[in-house]
Amino acid sequence: MLWFTNHSAAPRPDTMKPDSDSPPSAPLARLDTLHVPKSCDVLADYLRQKILDGTLPDGALLPGERSLVEQTGLSRGSVREALRILEAEGLVTTRPGRYGGSRATRPTGSTVSRQIALFARGSQLPLAAIVQAREAIEPPLAELAARHRTEQDLATLRQIDARLQEAYDDVPAYLAENVNWHCALAAASHNALLEAFMHSIANLIHEASAIRNFATDEVRSLVLKAHARILDAVEKQDAPAARRRMERHVQAYSAHLRILIDRPD
Repeated sequence: MLWFTNHSAAPRPDTMKPDSDSPPSAPLARLDTLHVPKSCDVLADYLRQKILDGTLPDGALLPGERSLVEQTGLSRGSVREALRILEAEGLVTTRPGRYGGSRATRPTGSTVSRQIALFARGSQLPLAAIVQAREAIEPPLAELAARHRTEQDLATLRQIDARLQEAYDDVPAYLAENVNWHCALAAASHNALLEAFMHSIANLIHEASAIRNFATDEVRSLVLKAHARILDAVEKQDAPAARRRMERHVQAYSAHLRILIDRPD
């Protein structure tokens, strides 16, 4: 059976009028762009959470690449990229070879310190920013050390002070021991996060202190005296005094450093 259309009876499109009783057509909804994460990022997020919450304990051997491919349904390339991401973050260590594999690694203070130090160097932070960071962090650290120090902390600080005095005429050794003293004081605060931050800028401070004509006889003598005053307050657990004395110490360091930097050659 054939069907014929009576074109003459059909209304022309340009003459059609909407029914006045019909509701107006609703505007089309506009949707936001969807950002779908890469499969490697999804796997990295999953494994990262397992490592951080302890489901995968420190040193635990992760499934091999083939097993991860089978368990997750992802491609080998995605699995390898996820492991590379975690290795770059310090959460996985990978050993190649027949008896190798990837192991979970819980982050430590040294991990944090290394990342902050890399950020500071990679960002080419000006010396002024590093000095300001020291001025902001060390007085509170001294205060916390006075509140929370142990006898072992005091013994460590005294030992480093003794080495400082022995190295008085050996400027490079003196500067290295000076950094060790400040890091030991940070450890005495028993605040792991602040200690990690202090360690991260310790080498940067060391490099700044190693500039020519910085560690003069006068400066080295003043440092020893400042350490003695700070350590006395820490030993007596006089937190306000420890904070004030450290504040004066780092401000004097900063002022002396700025003079040398601004001084024309």
